[in-house]
Order: sequence, then C-alpha cells, then structure tokens
Amino acid sequence: MEERLEEMFDEQEDDDLLLPAQEGDDSQQMYEHFRFVADKGQTLLRVDKFLVDRMMGATRNRIQLAADAGCILVNDKPVKSNYRVKPLDVVSLVLDRPRRELEIIPEDIPLHIVYEDDDLLVVNKPAGLVVHPGHGNYTGTLVNALAFYLKDDPAYDPSDPRLGLVHRIDKDTSGLLVVAKKPEAKTNLSLQFYNKTTQRKYLALVWGQVQEPEGRIEGNIGRDPKDRMQMRVFPEGDQGKPAVTHYTVMERLGYVTLTECRLETGRTHQIRVHMKYIGHTLFNDERYGGHDILKGTTFAKYKQFVQNCFAICPRQALHAKTLGFIHPTSGEQLFFDSELPTDMEQLVEKWRSYVNAKEL
Repeated sequence: MEERLEEMFDEQEDDDLLLPAQEGDDSQQMYEHFRFVADKGQTLLRVDKFLVDRMMGATRNRIQLAADAGCILVNDKPVKSNYRVKPLDVVSLVLDRPRRELEIIPEDIPLHIVYEDDDLLVVNKPAGLVVHPGHGNYTGTLVNALAFYLKDDPAYDPSDPRLGLVHRIDKDTSGLLVVAKKPEAKTNLSLQFYNKTTQRKYLALVWGQVQEPEGRIEGNIGRDPKDRMQMRVFPEGDQGKPAVTHYTVMERLGYVTLTECRLETGRTHQIRVHMKYIGHTLFNDERYGGHDILKGTTFAKYKQFVQNCFAICPRQALHAKTLGFIHPTSGEQLFFDSELPTDMEQLVEKWRSYVNAKEL
C-alpha cells in the first residue's frame, strides 16, 4: 500500500503552502514527503479534508488509507482521518523511503532572455512550454532549458531548491518569469512576491462584454472537490486561500473583451478562475469551458468564425505582459514589458475585424 501512496502523493501543485520535504527519523525508517502548516485563522477541519483541499490527485478515500497506515502525522504524531486540524498544526505525510529525487536533465531548448545579470534573469516564456518537471512532463520544461543555458555557471545547480524559478505560470500561458541564479536573490525575490510588492499585469481576452471599466475580484481559491484538476472560488467559509485580482477593460470587441488583470495574490489559475467567477471565462480556456462558444449568435457563419479564432490561438488567451520588482542586490526598481505573442495578437485583430465588418 505504501508504494501506491508514494505514487499518489508524488506530485504537488499548491507550492505556496508546501514546505521543503525533509527526512524523518532514521531509526524509524520513515521519511517526510510533504508538510503543511495550518494558518493562524484555521478553523477546526478534519485532516482528510484539509489534505484533499491541498493535494492534487488525492481523494478523501486515499488520504484515509494513508492515515490508517500511520502515514499522516500532526505535530509529529500519527492521527486518524477524523482528527480536526487546529491553527498552526503541522500536518505531514511520511513514507518508509526517501522522496524520489527528480534528475534535471539539461536540454537545448530555445529561451527568450529579456534581461540577465549575475543574480537573476528574466525569461519571456512561450505558450505550450511547461515551467517545471512533474507528472507527465519530466523533460522539455523551462527548468530543463535553464539547466542547459546555465550549464557553464559553476554556481548554478538546477536541482538546488534555493535557486531557479521564483514564481510560475501555467503551461499554456505566455509571458514573463524571473529566475534566481543565487540563493540570496531567490530569498529576496520570494519575499517580494510574498509581501505583494511585485508588479504583475496580464492581458486576457475573455468571453462577454465586461460592463464596468474596472473592478476588483475577491474570493478564496481552492481545488474544486468535484474536479481535482480545476480550481474554484469559495466566497464564504474556510476553504481555499485568499485571492484578489484587479481588472481594467482595455477594448470591447463584440462578444469578447480584452482586459488587463493585475494580481494582488498569486494563486493557482487565479485569473482564469476569478474571471469565470464573474461570468467572463477566458477565451479558449478548455479546462474552464472557454473552448465553447459562450456568447454570440447561432448563425453558422459566426460559429465558423469562432472556430477559426480557436484555431489561431489554440490555448487560453492569457499573457503575463509586465513584471516589476526591486533588484535583490542593487535595490534598483526593474520593470519589464513584453509584446503580445503572435497567436494572441492575431486573435485580437480578428475580433477587431469582426466588429468593424458587422457582417456576421
């Protein structure tokens, strides 16, 4: 059963609540694979529910099996699945073998470096490139590309968690990311993201006419209990984590709207989930239903037009356009801006032509 448990819990996407795994007591031959610390405001919640909300691919039944096997600890003591997590409880998953290490293989994958110095570099990631190795994507990622690009830098170890990516964006989202080349740089930059002092703006094409010129979306984001591959908004209660998105309408284009979104927090799928929550799913976002025709007419000509748009931009229409932060060594304010990638630029132009023609 423990082999099954290791496979179940080998992947973890909610990295902002995950602490680095460390080995357990050698005398007991148990090793810590995951550890979570409950927030100060945590209300009493069963430990199986607490973990299901935080671990991708884990069902409540499997968490209960882990607890029955003595693999779920709270404050270093085994607990049953009905244990109620309290504020600041430390919840961990342990197994009888060390966590499997993932070898980072350097791969010669083209990178668009927009800035680089001794401490960091900024990358403009294309859509379709996975950021970090994980389940189903152990090679061909941005991390593999960075390992090759920095292979001659003796200070850069791609397997060292103190270096590398400071934040992430989804596979099919394009745009800017900052990478730390030194431990001190990653610590400093990570604190800037944690303290919400970085500047991040995205461009998103969404379904529907966004009526207000600007707005603020607030709502806890957590995994959807009905579909573990999706996130959802929990407007009330203790589920999920606080999330805030600000949006501004840039251009109304018939049945879609080009919006600029500014992140106050950085949750998994935040813009995609928040915009859907207010009724404006991202265009061609398959995971959240944006690959269906959500607005418009029933005419065959219009349906064909939208299908052509899907073909032009075969992914969610989301681009991380700007990134600003304080340089960790010099203290200088750095700000980077990137152009819309070709697929999104062509998509927006096609909708502009549609609005202007008024023939469909």
